[in-house]
Amino acid sequence: MSLYIRDNEVDALARQLQSAIRAPTKTEAVRIALKRELERANAVLPLSERIKKYQDAASALGPDDPTFDMKKFMDEAWGEPDVS
Repeated sequence: MSLYIRDNEVDALARQLQSAIRAPTKTEAVRIALKRELERANAVLPLSERIKKYQDAASALGPDDPTFDMKKFMDEAWGEPDVS
């Protein structure tokens, strides 16, 4: 079965890809492009899984210190006097 593309822009893109990757046919060029795009889409982890990686790393550091004063810590790091 041959590939017939009705949209002129899509047809031009398929022909450009065919030429660029030296595919024997426009159909083969589109097949390769679709397979590569599916592989790329499937390789991307969902945002929730990417965030979980960092949340797990933060949790592995131990519990938060509820008495830690970030402002005081930063002021001391910058050599600012304690005004409290």
